[in-house]
Amino acid sequence: MNNNKQLGHNRKSIAVGGKTVYGGTVGVCMLDTQFPRVHGDIANARTWSVPVHYRVVPGSTPKAAVYEKGKDILDGFIDAAKELVRMGADGITTNCGFLSLFQEKMAEAVNVPVATSSLMQVQMVQSLLPKTKKVGILTIHKPSLTEEHLTAANVPLDTPIIGTENGKEFTRVILNDEMEMDIEQARQDHLDAAEELMSKNNNIGAIVMECTNMSPFAADVRKKFQVPVFNIYTFIEWFQSGLLPTRFNPDHDDPRK
Repeated sequence: MNNNKQLGHNRKSIAVGGKTVYGGTVGVCMLDTQFPRVHGDIANARTWSVPVHYRVVPGSTPKAAVYEKGKDILDGFIDAAKELVRMGADGITTNCGFLSLFQEKMAEAVNVPVATSSLMQVQMVQSLLPKTKKVGILTIHKPSLTEEHLTAANVPLDTPIIGTENGKEFTRVILNDEMEMDIEQARQDHLDAAEELMSKNNNIGAIVMECTNMSPFAADVRKKFQVPVFNIYTFIEWFQSGLLPTRFNPDHDDPRK
């Protein structure tokens, strides 16, 4: 006879193990950085509506991810993903949109869903728009965002793209991994880049932010330019909602009955 039955246990009251850490369905594989992570950034834990796991890949820099196409850091990200899954993560993401290049190999390496890049939203967002409108991309460094990156995320190659690299603060601080950031100037860098994107393309119907550090400025771009703005926050909140769906009460609470 089952020991639980012998002890008179109700099966519904039994908690089942198998993980090290519970309550965080998403695991984030992180570049090794020191720049400020304000509320809204992927690596500020207060950003998320649910707990998340983090794992830093030692020695992986923003420059390696952006300028060098992730040279020499793929294995570290795969190891981090495996460790996050072992700990209890049910899905994996990364903290750099340029790591779309890692999507296929990371997805093959673990037995949970993988969403490496905010760019993976572009195709879906495009399907929401009328045929006369296009998605535009804001990136941290346009010269480094190649056809290879776009193809890895299933982004159409004719998608309009503008970077913040001509700004005064945001791109420099992130890619040089500096200790301080002027938040108001970084905000202005985003508004200036979005202004260029909109002025050069009169058919932009939505914007996708490639960089995971851009989310704190999404609301500012949305307010000024009056188009929907998608980013790593919108992507991973959606991702998580499928990994751990909300459990609804099936009662309809009709007060007449």
